Amino acid sequence: MNIEKNRLLDFMSKRKIRQQLSVIYIVAVVLPITIIGSFLLGNTGHLLTNYYKNLLESDNLRVKTILFEITTQVYNMSENISFEDSLQDILAADAGSPPAQNAYVYTTIDNYVSTHAEIDNITVYTDNPFAAECMHFALAGEEIKSTAWYQRAMLQAGAFWIPMERYDKYGNSYWNLALVRRITVMSGGHEAVLVITISDNYLQTRIGSNEYEISASTEDGTIVYDSTRKHYGEKQRIDINYQDNYYEYLGPVWYGAKSYFTKLATLNLYQTNSRVYVVTMHASAYRDILSILMTCLLIIMAAVMMPWILIHYFTRYFTNRVTVLRNEMKKASNEEEILAQSFGGEDELSEIYADLQVMVHKIKEKDAKMYEARLSEQQLLNEQQVMEMKMLASQINPHFLYNTLESIRMQALTAGNREVANSIKLLGKSMRYVLENTGTAMVTLKKELDYMETYLQIQRIRFGSRFNYEIHMQEGFDPNHYMILPILLQPIVENAILHGMEQVEENGLISVSMEAIPAERMSADKTSRGTADAPEADGRLKICISDNGCGMTEEELEALQIKISQKTLNRKNSIGLCNINQRIRLCHGEEYGMKIDSTLGKGTAITVTLPIVSPE
Repeated sequence: MNIEKNRLLDFMSKRKIRQQLSVIYIVAVVLPITIIGSFLLGNTGHLLTNYYKNLLESDNLRVKTILFEITTQVYNMSENISFEDSLQDILAADAGSPPAQNAYVYTTIDNYVSTHAEIDNITVYTDNPFAAECMHFALAGEEIKSTAWYQRAMLQAGAFWIPMERYDKYGNSYWNLALVRRITVMSGGHEAVLVITISDNYLQTRIGSNEYEISASTEDGTIVYDSTRKHYGEKQRIDINYQDNYYEYLGPVWYGAKSYFTKLATLNLYQTNSRVYVVTMHASAYRDILSILMTCLLIIMAAVMMPWILIHYFTRYFTNRVTVLRNEMKKASNEEEILAQSFGGEDELSEIYADLQVMVHKIKEKDAKMYEARLSEQQLLNEQQVMEMKMLASQINPHFLYNTLESIRMQALTAGNREVANSIKLLGKSMRYVLENTGTAMVTLKKELDYMETYLQIQRIRFGSRFNYEIHMQEGFDPNHYMILPILLQPIVENAILHGMEQVEENGLISVSMEAIPAERMSADKTSRGTADAPEADGRLKICISDNGCGMTEEELEALQIKISQKTLNRKNSIGLCNINQRIRLCHGEEYGMKIDSTLGKGTAITVTLPIVSPE
């Protein structure tokens, strides 16, 4: 959290005040208003769409209910007419039948036509020429019999609905929704088909709407009702899946370069296999929704722009004052005497300007003190030069001592005393290693082993045959390929000689062995120990220095381990085991260091564990 806060503060501090205020305005005003406004616009659009959808569905359901009511009544009429005994008598009439049969026509069919406004016409088509002379009867000649609806009626037992086109005496075309059904003539061997057409004017009165465009089409897509009266006989304007008996659609429809919010529903007509597709279209729904959303958008834009205008003018006023203050501070930095520029107002900037005037006055008072500070600084520089000279001298002294030892060695060789010359050579070699690696971070293991062996040779000259030493390396081990801290092994060997060999008079042995453990082997060891989830190692370098001296008791060993684990370094004994252990841990980490094993009367072994560091 603090990191993110610091990043934000760093980002803002690198911008000018005008840019900072702009960023704050965008983050604090523009983004919230944009997010909230987008949500409100989307929600408003969704609510308006649902509102118009509900209106369309309600009106579409109203039209379906009316059509279902009318078609059901018409179907029931056809049932009553088809099974009238008097109608059977008329259809079976011949030349000898009485003329009283016309009474049926006037009392039954005329009653239906006159008492039901939804009926436009009722016609019975028959091939009986005597019956065709009656009112509402028509002769089914070859022209009628060749029509698709007549042939379908002859093949189909049940009633069905079709679009039927008719013409007036002026040749004008009219379309009606018509019920067609075959009438079974019981005697006489004649055929008859009943056709009942629904009044379009009645449908306009019951269904028509000033707000919606309503149309109805049959299964072949022909429009049989249109509230605008412009599309009779045309194909429906919407693609319909006629395979779906309950097909519905709700959404936009483009027609005539206009987008309509449209609801289409399927009406399965009563007791027939016929279907009517009712379409309700709202021409202004999307325009109204867009108009409302644009109004909301303008309100949101005004809510963003009006504060922006105010902030713009305030920012310009504020930055102008900051510019004036900056110019005055520039004058102060150039040590100009008087700040003549007036700075009106009583806000924080005015207080800063007043403080600036006080600061300029105090700067002049402190000029003298600055001169004294410069003198003190020069004095410190002189003292630093003296210290550098002393450090250089401290480096010259070891070089001088080494050169003196080399001269003494040459004199010993000249005098024929090779043992003294060899001792001086070993001492000089040891001093040169220490001198060259003082301040060095890492050296090769080879150099450190050479230095350790030089030290052991010097100690053998001193102690004679009291001890011997041996160095073991695993096969293929090359000490030149590993880097360690300088002067790391010699103090451990020294500890083994001084303490381990203290009570040994002869046959003492100091053994040095080393082993490189690769990372793959360590991973396998972890798996076998059930610690496979531990962090991956990079490999280990283990160096073991052991002696066959007197060893230690368990109490002495425990005290020594506690001592070397302490993190406080003793400056007087900095080459001790404690110092060695702390150097390793400070340089490589807590998982590295020394391990001491000792048995009283058998000797002591110190194992140094280091990471594998290859030369660059």
